[in-house]
Amino acid sequence: MEEKEKTTAMAMGISLPISLKQSVEICNFIRGKTSEKAKKILEQVKEKKIAIPYKRYVHGVGHRPGKMASGRYPLNASIHILSILKSAEANAENKGMSSPLQISEATANQASRSWRAGRHRRRRRKSTHIKIVLKEIKTKSKTAEGKKIQKEKPAEKQNKKRAEK
Repeated sequence: MEEKEKTTAMAMGISLPISLKQSVEICNFIRGKTSEKAKKILEQVKEKKIAIPYKRYVHGVGHRPGKMASGRYPLNASIHILSILKSAEANAENKGMSSPLQISEATANQASRSWRAGRHRRRRRKSTHIKIVLKEIKTKSKTAEGKKIQKEKPAEKQNKKRAEK
C-alpha cells in the first residue's frame, strides 16, 4: 500500500457548483492523458478553441468542427476541474514525484443538492464532487547492462537443462 501512496497524488473538489453531466464528459476526455496535455486542453476549452466531445449526454447537443460528432465548451466546469488538476500536480510535487504524470483516475459524482434561495421555488442547485488521481509514468531506460542480462538468460537456461540431464 505504501508503494501506491508514493507513486500517486490526489486532489478532490467537494460540492462544486458545476453540472454533473459536463463534469462527467470532461473527466472521460482527460482520463489517461498526461497532466500537461490535460491542462492545455482545458485552457483551450476556456478560450473556445477546442470542444469537449460529448459521448454520453448527447441529447440536443450540436456537432462541432474536428473529429467529433457532438460537443460543447463547458467553461465553468473546465475552470473548476483545471484548478483541481493544478492542485493534484502541486500535491505530486510536494511528494517528490517526477514530471511526467498521467491522470489515472478522474471521476465526477453527484453531491447533495440544496435548495436555491430566491423567489422561484422548488429548484435545487447543481453540485458535483470531482476526484483526480495522478500517477508517475515510469520510463524504461535501455542500458548496456540490461541488454547483457537479456542475452545471458537464454544461455543460463541451456546450462540448467544440460546440468539436469
